[in-house]
Amino acid sequence: MKLKIKRRYFIAGAMLILGAGSFLLSSCSTFGTPPEVKVSGSIERSLNYDKQRGQFVNRRPDIIEQHMKENLKFMDRLEWFRSRPSGTPAKALPQVKPNLSEFVKKSDSPRVIWFGHSSLLINLEGKIILIDPVFSGSASPFSFMVKRFQKPVLQLTELPEIDYIVISHDHYDHLDIDTIKFFKDKKCEFLVPLGVGSHLKGWGIDSKRITELDWWSNVKKGGIEFVSTPAQHFSGRSFLQKNKTLWSSWVIRTAKSKLFFSGDSGYDVHFKEIGKRYGPFDIAFMETGQYNKRWKPVHMLPHEAAKACLELNAKRYFPVHWGMFELAFHTWYDPALDISHELDLNMVSLLTPKLGEILEINSKAKTSKWWEPIVAEIKSRKQNKTGQLSMK
Repeated sequence: MKLKIKRRYFIAGAMLILGAGSFLLSSCSTFGTPPEVKVSGSIERSLNYDKQRGQFVNRRPDIIEQHMKENLKFMDRLEWFRSRPSGTPAKALPQVKPNLSEFVKKSDSPRVIWFGHSSLLINLEGKIILIDPVFSGSASPFSFMVKRFQKPVLQLTELPEIDYIVISHDHYDHLDIDTIKFFKDKKCEFLVPLGVGSHLKGWGIDSKRITELDWWSNVKKGGIEFVSTPAQHFSGRSFLQKNKTLWSSWVIRTAKSKLFFSGDSGYDVHFKEIGKRYGPFDIAFMETGQYNKRWKPVHMLPHEAAKACLELNAKRYFPVHWGMFELAFHTWYDPALDISHELDLNMVSLLTPKLGEILEINSKAKTSKWWEPIVAEIKSRKQNKTGQLSMK
């Protein structure tokens, strides 16, 4: 018992040191550069920016804020370290080395490659779009924390020429400094929510290559319309940067195709509104993972994500935000099992390609539930182990 108590205090002390470290190192480039509100008039003019609070807010700021304070307490985080289930796979997840010469060919149907979590590579009518790319070994300011399950199926140097990079918000599992710096001398353009451009500029990206958008604002580039749409979440790369930049979902559409990317979001009325304004969608890339009942305000539970997909009027559901980083209490495979069950109930088409697999989004699009045999093996081992223990 004493050892357990000592262990808890040790973990608590370590977390306090890390917290203090983020304060002391807030000037470090990894933490990014908060926007200067007075310089960026677009932030002060935003209906989503509360001048009194000095930060961006959700539709119901007080309710969300209170709920988060109650459910993200220090002891809850400590309990996560103490009793979380095994959230990482015992061996590498199946992956496919994509044929990029085939991927970049122009097609009437969008093509997509998933790199795990929320990182996507999309070929939309010949234009190559990279969404929330995280190619580093961890999704944290500290390399020993939140490590990825396995190396990316492609290295940054192997990627085709990128036309546009779309960012949903500035959290480490969506905005990665090393990945962004790789594109410093490239020609690609960046589309980001209000304020996020400040981080990019601090990391060497020319401001001429950055377009910052508020919710419901849009821009057309290369025959593609990018629309920043609402999400219910929060932002910040250190304790000193709370909600200084905006968070967004995205609508990406052409005359032939309409895609939706949820970013990170709790469930709210915005999904129905987005569906009314821009639906139906050929596919919705939906946050599916890193959820917990206590985090409902900012991360959807599977049944909420399924409902949101229906309200978006999306023909196909592509789960993201799972399969590469351990950030919640559940196992790595729970998101796949849970959302598969929910979508079966709602008769929504589920697409779950393997890491690196090229998926063409059309009426013939199909994928396997590749995780099922892995989960069956895991459960079989657990049952055998339980049986052996009971015999003893």
